Amino acid sequence: MWWIVTILFLLNGVCDAGITSSFVRKAAPSIEIPKVHFPPPDGYNAPEQVHITQGDYVGKSVIVSWVTPLEKEPNFVTYWEADEKKNIKRNRVHAKITTYRYYNYSSGYIHHATINRLQYNTKYAYELGSGNGTRQFSFTTPPEIGPDVPYTFGLIGDLGQTLASRETLEHYLSTKKGQTVLFLGDFSYADVHPYHDNEKWDTFGRFIEKSNAYEPWIYIAGNHELDLSPEIGEYVPFKPYKHRYHVPFQASGSRSPLWYSIKRASTHIIVLSSYSAFAIYTPQYTWLKEELTKVNRSETPWLIILMHSPMYNSNNYHFMEGETMRVVFEPWFVKYKVDFVFAGHVHSYERSERVSNIQYNITDGLSTPVKDVSAPVYITVGDGGNIEGIADSFTEHQPDYSAFREASFGHALLEIKNRTHAFYSWHRNQDSMAVSGDSIWFYNRHFYPKEERSSNE
Repeated sequence: MWWIVTILFLLNGVCDAGITSSFVRKAAPSIEIPKVHFPPPDGYNAPEQVHITQGDYVGKSVIVSWVTPLEKEPNFVTYWEADEKKNIKRNRVHAKITTYRYYNYSSGYIHHATINRLQYNTKYAYELGSGNGTRQFSFTTPPEIGPDVPYTFGLIGDLGQTLASRETLEHYLSTKKGQTVLFLGDFSYADVHPYHDNEKWDTFGRFIEKSNAYEPWIYIAGNHELDLSPEIGEYVPFKPYKHRYHVPFQASGSRSPLWYSIKRASTHIIVLSSYSAFAIYTPQYTWLKEELTKVNRSETPWLIILMHSPMYNSNNYHFMEGETMRVVFEPWFVKYKVDFVFAGHVHSYERSERVSNIQYNITDGLSTPVKDVSAPVYITVGDGGNIEGIADSFTEHQPDYSAFREASFGHALLEIKNRTHAFYSWHRNQDSMAVSGDSIWFYNRHFYPKEERSSNE
């Protein structure tokens, strides 16, 4: 009789288990693209590495950033409504300039200009530089904040500047769906080169300009942004990142650009720092505790958390690195019914079930993740291309909390439809855009907290 029980148990385990994809990625190392393939633009002192992000709490402001290599001037951005046919009113905003030195590297002039009081859902053109170095770009502001406002986010993490990185970015751009990129950290990988070669920050800025000059990227600092290197006299963490990538942290009451919050369309997005103090009474802890009370689900029903190091990860690479933050913050995520927690860091793809592990105490020892209708889905999209290669060593037993995992490079799309439904898809680089390696309809935890069923089943 025992063998019947054993078979039934095994069959039940198979039915409930998640999926480890059988897809075999093309055999190709992460070959870094040479610097000469990212030349500066033509023209004297031409603005380069142009990138934009949201500039306030509610989406009516944009931070425009760029670098000039030779001179500070011109130090302003000119902008206007792109669709106006006659009597175009051109406006001008001056930038703040910063520079920095890192070991034997000196940066160009880094400009940051904040354009305020923009109209929602409006296309703007903007111009930088002068003479034969003049360059022109455009962006579209988000729709007015509201519970049923549709909006599509791209998700990219751990990008770097390799051949795989280029595939990821081109693949994402070919969708023509994304309106804003949620970038999950690890930008240039300058720190893996001798003396943290900061020219790699310049080439990375030129690499992503084709996207980031036209659509906002919401930035997170990863471990490769730390750039802490006492052996060469560099004692200030995040120095290149903080000089180059400005974010609207003060608008949400944050004391640091490493953690902040924004509202965009029908979402409330919270950025956390995996590499800053987050235990009780620290500034990040205190800020998040207050910020979560401000979320108005009737206004922004979708609550999204972004971080670099995943809290749930069944890959042997970086295994358990997010555990301390999970212990501190997971009870809040469940209490406030967070919809998604997106992370990078692990160079593969994984999506969890809606689970929580908040019952642990030293008396009864309960410490097993369980399905929880109020819990977020944890999704790791650290598969942008990097330079260190794919993380292809998943734990041999796929844990129950893991719904789908695959060791491939790619990107994801999150298409918010209304206050109740969102369609999510992950796309590996090897497929056409019409093919998704993983996809699922998600239901909002506040307005429609039903259990989802993956299309992979």
